[in-house]
Amino acid sequence: MKKIYLLAFSTLITAMSIKAQSPCATGRYASDTFTNVTTTSNVVYGSNLSWSGGATSLKMDIYQPTGDVETARPLIIWAHGGSFQGGTSTDGDVVALSQAFAKKGYVCASINYRLGFFPLDSINAIKAVLRAVQDMKASVRFFYKDKLNTNTYKIDTNNIFIGGSSAGAITALHMAYLNKSCEINYYLIPSVLNSLGGMEGYSGNQCYSTKVKGVINLCGALGRYGWLEPGDVPFCSMHGTDDATVLYNRGQVNPGVPLIVLDGSRMLKEQANAIGITNPFYTWYGQDHVPYAASAAYMDTTIKFVRDYLVTRLGCTDPALMPQNTPAQTATLYNYTVCTTHVLMTCASPGFVGINELTNTNIISSVFPNPSDNDMRIEFANSNTSHKVELFDIAGKLMSSESTEQATFNIKKNNLASGLYFLKVTTKNGESTTQKVMFN
Repeated sequence: MKKIYLLAFSTLITAMSIKAQSPCATGRYASDTFTNVTTTSNVVYGSNLSWSGGATSLKMDIYQPTGDVETARPLIIWAHGGSFQGGTSTDGDVVALSQAFAKKGYVCASINYRLGFFPLDSINAIKAVLRAVQDMKASVRFFYKDKLNTNTYKIDTNNIFIGGSSAGAITALHMAYLNKSCEINYYLIPSVLNSLGGMEGYSGNQCYSTKVKGVINLCGALGRYGWLEPGDVPFCSMHGTDDATVLYNRGQVNPGVPLIVLDGSRMLKEQANAIGITNPFYTWYGQDHVPYAASAAYMDTTIKFVRDYLVTRLGCTDPALMPQNTPAQTATLYNYTVCTTHVLMTCASPGFVGINELTNTNIISSVFPNPSDNDMRIEFANSNTSHKVELFDIAGKLMSSESTEQATFNIKKNNLASGLYFLKVTTKNGESTTQKVMFN
């Protein structure tokens, strides 16, 4: 009997010891510990208005290791490339990355984000980047919300990573490091920024965290190297020296049309070294844009290098499979003055969320036209009760408040500036809903 107790005690101690070890102790996250991957397609994580004003549902594909019983798993959110004009969550490179890391025990989400801008110029390109950043933030918030509610995806929210390919990498870098309104005001005046939804945007899951553990930059760039500041999260980068689309060093992004000057991965390496931010960097010597997209060998290199970065961020000590190499070219950091006057976006008073969560058809049956050039008509689902109709701007400021006993109500544009607003309707018994509206 004593031997049985000792065996049971020994087994318990062994289990506790394994549990206390690094997450990579059994090979998970450092190697392929799963054979199959389960993909859930078209998961709605939010919605917002497109560049042309139409309502857009935001969806992503979620990749999970089949049969996984772990209850707190690191997450990688991937964004595809396509010059902010094309591409989807099913592009070959982001699918390959998602499947590869799901087999290692990660959960991966490949997101669709709002695309398109016109005319093709630098200001509209910045707006497109901002819309993509707002959408990526909504996808991060989706998983924080899930963790605190249904916990469907079993995410360890202390270990959320964002990354992407080309335009997707540009999106991830800007989400992580463009965090002051005064930085983007270099390109967009405050009124334009506000009309787009500010730095955070309203693509869904408002008021949840957007904190991430790190960034994966595959052939991306940042508007200004100085947006990378001491204390920011670490990142890894991979980039080809002959990239003519998003330059390796510093130069004009040119996806067929010259658009905007950005600081490429080599510049970010120089800045990160100068301010003490961990930033493993792999250079593809003599290679053009996204070489891994059409080459299994380069994809293998990419997976191994990113794997090394991730396991290090998870606190594992596995030896590197693809050590960083020596950067090419000289990066010269131009004069940059860090801006300090900025507005931090906060969770506004009406408790804004995404369109799919906003409209309560038991209160509002329709709002049209939306967007509107002039007045906007609300039709209530229940005409036998009074309604309080409030209109807020994107900062949460109350613009108007009226009550009505009628079955319909007209919101008059009057002197309202063009842009995004939030319509809140409250019934006599206290039920309420909030609807995104826009005046042109």
